[in-house]
Amino acid sequence: MNNYTAWAALCGLGFGAGLWLMLLRLPAWRPMAFADRVAPHIRVGVRSSRMLQDSWQQDAATPALWQLARPLLQQARKLANVHSPSSATVRKRLQAAGLRLSLVDYRSQELLCALTGLVIGSALMALLAFRQPVSLPLAVTVVLGCAVMGYFLRGWWLGEQVKRRARRILTQFPTVAEVLALTVGAGESTTGAVERISRICHGDIGAEFTHTLNDIHSGTTMVQAMSNMSDRVQIGAMTRFVDAIVVATERGTPLGQVLRDQAQDVRDASKRELMEIAGKREISMLVPVNFQLDYSYASRNLCADLT
Repeated sequence: MNNYTAWAALCGLGFGAGLWLMLLRLPAWRPMAFADRVAPHIRVGVRSSRMLQDSWQQDAATPALWQLARPLLQQARKLANVHSPSSATVRKRLQAAGLRLSLVDYRSQELLCALTGLVIGSALMALLAFRQPVSLPLAVTVVLGCAVMGYFLRGWWLGEQVKRRARRILTQFPTVAEVLALTVGAGESTTGAVERISRICHGDIGAEFTHTLNDIHSGTTMVQAMSNMSDRVQIGAMTRFVDAIVVATERGTPLGQVLRDQAQDVRDASKRELMEIAGKREISMLVPVNFQLDYSYASRNLCADLT
C-alpha cells in the first residue's frame, strides 16, 4: 500500500464521518429534549418572534470556524459521556453489575485495556510492515484506533455485565416475592422475612438481600435499607417492589397482597418481553426455513434430472 492509497483512505474516512454527522443532525434523526417539547406550550409574555432570537445572532462575535465546529464538539462530548461517564455513574454501574471494584480499579482496567489495544495495534502494524511498506498516517490511525477500541471495550463489557445480572435477578425475583408474601402472611415481620430470604436464596438476589439484612443489623431502618437495595440493583421491577413495600409499611396496608401483586407484575413483564423478542426474531427464524425449502427443492430437481 503506497502513500496515495493511505491518504485516499484517510480522506474517505473523514468524508464518511462528515456525512454520518450530517445525518445524525437531521431533524428526523435528532432526538428532541423534553424541555424543548414543553417550552412552546408554556411560554408566557413572548411578544416578538422566536425566529429573531437565533443563536447565530447571539454568537455573532464568535469566529465562524468555532460555530461550524460546535456540532462536532457536541457530538464528541456526548460520545465521551456515554463511553466514559462520570464517577457517580460509574459507581452505580459497578454496584448494578455486582462488582466489588473501586473507581480507581475500574479506571485502571480501562487504561490497561487501552494499552492492550495499543500493543495489539502496534504488533499488527509491525507484522504488516515486515511484508510490505506501510505509510505513517495509516499506521498511526490503526494503532490509535485499536487503543480507543480497547478503552471502549471495557465500558461495553461493564454494560453487558449489568444486563446479565439484571436478567438473572428478574428470573429469580417472582419466586422471592411470593416467598416474602407467604412469610409475611404467616405473621412474620418484614425484617424476619428478609432474613429468611437471605438464608434460603442463593445467587445475585440472595446476595442483595444479605447486604440489605446487614444494613438493617448495622442500624439502618428497613425502609432505607430496601431503598438502598433498589438503588444498587437499578431495575424497574425492583424499584416498584421496594416502593410498594415502603408505601404499605408507612400506611399500614397488608404486605401479603402487595407482594403477590408485585410478583404477578414481574411475571407479566417477563411474558411481554418474551413476546417482544419473539416478534423481533420471527424474520430471522424464516432464514433456516427458506434455506431448507431451497435445499429440498434443489435436491428434488437433481433427483429428477438423474432419473
